[in-house]
Amino acid sequence: MANLFARFRHLSVKRLLSKGTRSVAGQVLVFQVALVVLLVTCGVFALILQSERDSSAEAKRRSTAVAQTYAHSPGVLAALQAPDPSKILQPLTEAARRAAGVDFIVVMDTEGIRYTHPLPERIGKRFVGEIGPPLAGKVYTESVDGPLGREVQATVPIENADSQVVALVSAGMKVENVESQLARQLPIILGAGAVALALSTGVTALVGRRLRRQTHSLAPDEMTLMYEHHDTVLHSVREGVLIVAADGQLMLANDEARRLLELPPDVEGQLVSELPGLDPETKALLASGREATDEVHLAGERLLAVNQRPTDFGAGPEGTVVTLRDSTELQAVTGRAEVARERLRLLYDAGLRIGTTLDVLRTADELAQVPIPRFADFVTVDLADAVLHGEEPALTATDMRRAAVCGIQDDHPLSERGRLFDYLPATPQARGYGSGRSQLVSDLPAATGWRVQDPERAKEIIDHGIHSLISAPIQARGVVLGMANFWRAHQHEPFDEEDLSLAEELVARAAISIDNARRYTREHALAVTLQRSLLPQAVPEQNALDIAYRYLPAQSGVGGDWFDVIPLPGSRVALAVGDVVGHGLHAAATMGRLRTAVHNFSALDLPPDELLSHLDDLVGRIDQNETAQSAAGVVGATCLYGIYDPVTRHYVMARAGHLAPALVQPDGTVTFPDVPAGPPLGLGGMPFRTAELCLAEGTQLVLFTDGLIEDRRRDLDVGMEILRDTLTGHSGRPPEETCQDVLDSLLPDRPKDDVALLVARTRVLPRDRIADWDVPADPAAVSGMRDAVSRRLEAWGLSEFGFTMELILSELITNAIRYSAGPIHVRLIRDRTLICEVADGSSTSPHLRYAATTDEGGRGLFLVSQMAERWGTRYTPQGKVIWAEQDLPEVSRQPVPAPADADTPPDEEAADPKTLT
Repeated sequence: MANLFARFRHLSVKRLLSKGTRSVAGQVLVFQVALVVLLVTCGVFALILQSERDSSAEAKRRSTAVAQTYAHSPGVLAALQAPDPSKILQPLTEAARRAAGVDFIVVMDTEGIRYTHPLPERIGKRFVGEIGPPLAGKVYTESVDGPLGREVQATVPIENADSQVVALVSAGMKVENVESQLARQLPIILGAGAVALALSTGVTALVGRRLRRQTHSLAPDEMTLMYEHHDTVLHSVREGVLIVAADGQLMLANDEARRLLELPPDVEGQLVSELPGLDPETKALLASGREATDEVHLAGERLLAVNQRPTDFGAGPEGTVVTLRDSTELQAVTGRAEVARERLRLLYDAGLRIGTTLDVLRTADELAQVPIPRFADFVTVDLADAVLHGEEPALTATDMRRAAVCGIQDDHPLSERGRLFDYLPATPQARGYGSGRSQLVSDLPAATGWRVQDPERAKEIIDHGIHSLISAPIQARGVVLGMANFWRAHQHEPFDEEDLSLAEELVARAAISIDNARRYTREHALAVTLQRSLLPQAVPEQNALDIAYRYLPAQSGVGGDWFDVIPLPGSRVALAVGDVVGHGLHAAATMGRLRTAVHNFSALDLPPDELLSHLDDLVGRIDQNETAQSAAGVVGATCLYGIYDPVTRHYVMARAGHLAPALVQPDGTVTFPDVPAGPPLGLGGMPFRTAELCLAEGTQLVLFTDGLIEDRRRDLDVGMEILRDTLTGHSGRPPEETCQDVLDSLLPDRPKDDVALLVARTRVLPRDRIADWDVPADPAAVSGMRDAVSRRLEAWGLSEFGFTMELILSELITNAIRYSAGPIHVRLIRDRTLICEVADGSSTSPHLRYAATTDEGGRGLFLVSQMAERWGTRYTPQGKVIWAEQDLPEVSRQPVPAPADADTPPDEEAADPKTLT
């Protein structure tokens, strides 16, 4: 083999030194030059013929154009009608001929007698040419032997206004003038041919030079010898080579190809589709001619790596060249590597797809979906029931609930999702749960331990074709949370030990996510429990408003939204709604502190603007006291606080960075009142202002937090309009239905932010439950006031409360007369309690004190506090109001008929001085 290569190298170097026309390149060069000369000559001849034809066509076109132009020239018809047309037309015709560049223009009558001619002696003689077609109104061109010689002429009719042919015009050129134009073009044509010949010859020379360089100036016999050597080398390689023609005929097969494919000696010339012993897929590949790269095909007991490429590149013949390489042993190694790669890909997908949420059931479902169908045909996930609630699992496989089930088919016999199991000790699930080690059952029909749990279902599983099982414990941080069961049917081979390790790795990755979801569930439940404990558990009893409310926690955790309904003295009710920005326990705890503060401040009966000012100061102090290690402070807390009075129908409210409420009028119209906007709580420095509305009975107040209308998918204004559309036209709808309709219209199934919604429909306290009097600043008026109150209580059927109420009023009115200034007004209200109010113009607050035994006074308020259930003071812009309440029995809280003396309005009764003396 080495001598062969040395001989070939010596031959190549030797032939490179000799150059001449006997080489293949020289012969090709001579042939190409001859071919180029022939092609250029033919091209020049064709150009000459083309030029001659174009010149003749140009002469006919110009003759026709000149004749038609002259025939339609103005004055021609008039000249033809003159006594001597030739005298007029001859000079005009000659001038037109010279201007048009033709050799003649002849005007003749319909008999062919000339009126004009370049040769005057020819005037009056018959025209040489065909006049029949022009007399029929057509343009006729021809070539004739005329007076001037061989001529190319065009004859056209001259028509009068009635489209009758009255004369003919013929214009033309002599053939020799046409040929002179061709003679002028001939040098150009010959020059172009010469240039083309030179360029083509130069290109041919370059091609020949390249060919000589590529063939090393070898002669044909030398090239034959080279191909013989190449053939020898080809059959010596350790790789099979086949050359297949375009029609599927086998042209060449080297020795290695014959050995690998076990081909007979006379195989060349046969169709590859008819070769014996080849796999059908291999035959199809060889006959197709398509490209192939390292495709593995079966040939007997061998696995061959097949590469196939076309051979028609450049000047090569059409077909394909095929190389074959024995890869039987390599394929076995590659198969194991492919299995390992597929398992790594499965684990990688598990890392991406398992644990996308902090939901236990969702994570279990992801664990069940990932292995199908690449690893198992069916997967079930059983978790301890306590894990689903965020609690620690039990030590034994009891109270196991099926959290997920998934498979390649829906009609499988495995137990449905949600079923509760108490696994018996003999089952693989119980053994794996107790030991923390995976259990492999490679032959389910032959095993008996797993059947004891449910023999009937076990039979259905075997009948369905499920034949093997891996039960792997879901274990995280040393605690078993449940079991993942992998089932295989006839689509897969039975599980083996390698599959067991893969299942353990897959479950181990999912176990951390399930445990994180369990811990989150527990913390979320604790936070929700904390938040719900801080929110109102029930609406307090009161007669001023019909109340309905909703609170929805956010999908990602609890937040700081809150609301409250606070009964106030005088049958009034305070409505509050607020929001603490953020989520988690800190936001919930801060919300509880703010709600408690609002309760405490409302107990002082402060106006809404003053209450928000105190709340703002409190939030500022909280922020100052919070440290960076404990919390980030209260940032972005908002609040809306309003008080409704069912006696006056007035609603007074103020807001701190919160959204204004919606009002649904009794006629169904919806408005958003213009409430002065204050800064969020904690900023300080800005006063809060109130807005006062007079509400008709049946008006609905809709208070809400921003989570109701704000959404990433829409603007705030769009949410407000949706809320308006939902409320419009439904004034008579109960508050409960209003709450539900608003949530259905504005919120998705799982809101991103928590939502607080409060709907209150106003009531008005009837006038027959109210009595009021103006009291003169005279101690003598106290007795008259006691009589008036007694009569009113007797009319209400509450005479048993007369003594106590008279005593309370006596003390309060006496103090007002003695210590205050301005008008004194007494109001008695029968609601859920019996309320008496004494208003005066003083802003001095009375204080309860305990008088000593030697003191003559100071016991009045003490008596009031002992005899009344509750009492207190609230301030008004005109002064203050001291009030006291007495509880009424349940039957006395119901509406009563108007009193007998109700015909006299309370104001008139108060105006009667006899009543107060």
